[in-house]
Amino acid sequence: MSVVHRLTAGWLVDHLSFINQCGYEICDSFAYPGGATLNTSVASIGDCHATSAFAATSSRDDPIPRSEDVIEGKTATMRYVFREDFFDISKPHIAAAPEERLCQGCPEYVGFFFSSFHHGLIWTFFFFHCLLIMQKRKRKDAFNQGELDALEYHSKIRKLIWEGSLHLVQEGLRSGFLHCSTAELSCRKNVVPGNIDCGLAELCEMAKRFPAVNESGHQAVHVLDDESSIPEQDLLSCVTENNSNCAKIVVLMGQKYLVPPKSSFLLSDISCLQPLLNYKKKYDVIVIDPPWENKSIKRSNRYTYLSSWQIKQIPVPALAAPNCLIVTWVTNRQKHLRFVKDELYPHWSVKTLAEWHWVKITRSGELVFPLDSLHKKPYEVLVLGRVHGDVKEALRKSEDVLPIPEHKLIVSIPCSLHSHKPPLTAVLAEFIKPGVECLELFARNLQPGWTSWGNEVLKFQHIDYFTLLQNE
Repeated sequence: MSVVHRLTAGWLVDHLSFINQCGYEICDSFAYPGGATLNTSVASIGDCHATSAFAATSSRDDPIPRSEDVIEGKTATMRYVFREDFFDISKPHIAAAPEERLCQGCPEYVGFFFSSFHHGLIWTFFFFHCLLIMQKRKRKDAFNQGELDALEYHSKIRKLIWEGSLHLVQEGLRSGFLHCSTAELSCRKNVVPGNIDCGLAELCEMAKRFPAVNESGHQAVHVLDDESSIPEQDLLSCVTENNSNCAKIVVLMGQKYLVPPKSSFLLSDISCLQPLLNYKKKYDVIVIDPPWENKSIKRSNRYTYLSSWQIKQIPVPALAAPNCLIVTWVTNRQKHLRFVKDELYPHWSVKTLAEWHWVKITRSGELVFPLDSLHKKPYEVLVLGRVHGDVKEALRKSEDVLPIPEHKLIVSIPCSLHSHKPPLTAVLAEFIKPGVECLELFARNLQPGWTSWGNEVLKFQHIDYFTLLQNE
């Protein structure tokens, strides 16, 4: 399963394992005589069915077995797994000083360092580091208000993140999931594979110029069958479902995408959400990863961001079931965190319950950035809340599930692909009932048992992100 270790502080999560448990095994069956028919389904493997109850490069021109290579009544299979090099984070992005490192692989050193934290040595180093930064800055005001707010927030959560991460990393080292720094690891360089430009966002932008669809005569759902190629109009104008117990391949604009079993998705721009509303489902869990506005995004023009006003217009109340659990990914800008808690959630009639943190580590257990870095932090924030609903309904749904803890950590090796967030399926399982309806907004990948929406919702399902493991 994706949860490797569960402690009081939180979870150590294996993101890669979760992806591969969905099962991507292509079964090409041929019928004789009377011509060959290609079945593009992908049989699920591992514990994919258990996952759906809760809710190395491959070419685009993958070879199709020749008829002379196929025996009548037999099925040729091609199994795909997600490329491991996307999770090969062997060294920190920015190395911390020895006295700052979370784990050196030496229990004596860890014990000493853990003890030294309580004696204030780390904070002495941290504030000394801040003073150096202040001296180097040319402007008179060393920190603006946003930076001061960030420092204040960091001071409140630092101990929780440090201690919880340390315990989870130690457990991962003991079990062998994480590996202490070795000569082999120290000599390797982090090679970050590039993103594949699929043109999905551009297609959604172009779709705004398509002739309006007559909704009265148009289907609300497109169910995947054995045909792999789907007209763009169908994908952009209705929710696509894979109802089978196996995954399938779809072809969009000549590109192949793997669709896991028991999943559904809508590929559209935020201005074209009506098909999701027409789907007429109410969701018990909604995970949101908005494209927050920030300076680096503005400069790089990597993707379109949304203003706070636009995010408030997302029709979450129309999609949420009573007592729905809302989980929102937030950047480390305090402006955004305050907006979610003080404006966005009240606007959606959501009560804030907790703040969790995703902590990013390397394969050897080091933080990807120094914990007290003023440039980037090794953690991101999740704000959890519940929709206000009928009190009796809320009590009924809360039976047999645990209350949401005020603070938890999700510690994992991050994917090198931009914004490929760790799966929340397993960590949320103990706080909701099995078999509930789950929705992810602004998704870039699919999950069994979930509905996903976004203008790049198939991005990380591209077949080139997977490796053809074997032919059977």
